[in-house]
Amino acid sequence: MLSPEAAKDRAEDLIARARRAGAEAADAVYIANASESVQVRLGKLEDVERSEGEHMLLRVFVGRGSASIGSSDLASAALDELAGRAVAMARAAPDDAFAGLAPAELLTHPPFPELDLDDPAEPSPQSLRADAEAAEDAARAVPGVTNSEGAGASAGLSSFALVTSHGFAGAYRSTSRSLSATVLGGEGAGKQRDHAWRQARHGADLPSPETIGDLAGRRVVARLDPGRLKSGTMPVVFDPRIGGTIISHLINAMAGSAIARRSSFLLDHGEAQLFDPAIVIAEDPHRPRGLRSRPFDGEGLATAARDLVSGGRITGWLLESASARQLGLTPTGHASRGGGGAPGVAVGNLHLAPGALSPAELMADIAEGVYITELFGQGVNGVTGDYSRGASGFRIIDGEIAGPVAEFTIASNLLKMFAALTPANDLEWFRPINVPTFRIDGLTIAGD
Repeated sequence: MLSPEAAKDRAEDLIARARRAGAEAADAVYIANASESVQVRLGKLEDVERSEGEHMLLRVFVGRGSASIGSSDLASAALDELAGRAVAMARAAPDDAFAGLAPAELLTHPPFPELDLDDPAEPSPQSLRADAEAAEDAARAVPGVTNSEGAGASAGLSSFALVTSHGFAGAYRSTSRSLSATVLGGEGAGKQRDHAWRQARHGADLPSPETIGDLAGRRVVARLDPGRLKSGTMPVVFDPRIGGTIISHLINAMAGSAIARRSSFLLDHGEAQLFDPAIVIAEDPHRPRGLRSRPFDGEGLATAARDLVSGGRITGWLLESASARQLGLTPTGHASRGGGGAPGVAVGNLHLAPGALSPAELMADIAEGVYITELFGQGVNGVTGDYSRGASGFRIIDGEIAGPVAEFTIASNLLKMFAALTPANDLEWFRPINVPTFRIDGLTIAGD
């Protein structure tokens, strides 16, 4: 894996090759990843895996035509061929009035914000195995746990560089560390499965393996012998570990490409009161050690902290340059680059601001409801906002968490769900999307 400076030099070299091949403008991305993981099950080593890879992406523009191409062969001859093929493809591509690099006047430049994303302490395979074993031992020690699907520990390193032909060059490295445990409890038809998992940039920010294992064990035991819910309409309370999925649907619908294609349920709702006026959803891409922190976006624009929802209203669409041109707006620094093709959209570390009530107070007036800890399936229509997913969790009876329930479906429309959302005050920061416990009234339950 190249250092950030060497990665930037490699991307600059690819731009030069593209210009010599006839590109009028271009950008190049270098992406490299290396990871090592250890998996144990029932006290025995089950798998050790190490992977490494490097990839370069080249996007070129000739007239109004553009093309994107990538290669994992970084030899000089291969990069010359890559540049030549990309230019030939762009010359044959149909005209696209909206394609192009980001506006030069909006590019950011060094010094970039220091985000502390790179943990210099690399764990050994032996220490990863010891952590995995400790997590599984703690999970299996919880009374009621009857089997294990294993525990794992992993460490990863990534490098990213972006260079454009009109003046941007930047690169950074980041690390990841993770711990997980998955166990089963009970016997026969009443058997249940649950897990605990945590990821961080620095190993020092992870909970202990024993904490992860104990949490997995306690979660599965709490789910044993679930009952069934009756069909009807009732309040639903979302656990923070799955509540972020509701916010992710909002973010997807705010993407400029979805608005430009008229394929978002937020179309014609840009000025609407979507949430209660007290609701704030904010991003902070400069949060130190954040899982979604980055010093610049995928087109070389500055990233910045901002409220995406304020006063219960969205503050604008999330725009890369192509959709911004199509909509007659300005790109917002949310462009992302992945495996290939034109830039997509990504946000920084998100959080739903906490409310005033504790989770217990939030549930106190619920005579009959459900507290959801797991969601299944992909029954969400991004065009209409219709929402339907399988779920499991716990009954709420007279304001108290009661016994476990499973095999039911929740359904509504996301616009209605946003309007009825009330957050509790228990926000914690360790996920890409951080939310407190929150309540949504009036969801339809399909059970018995």
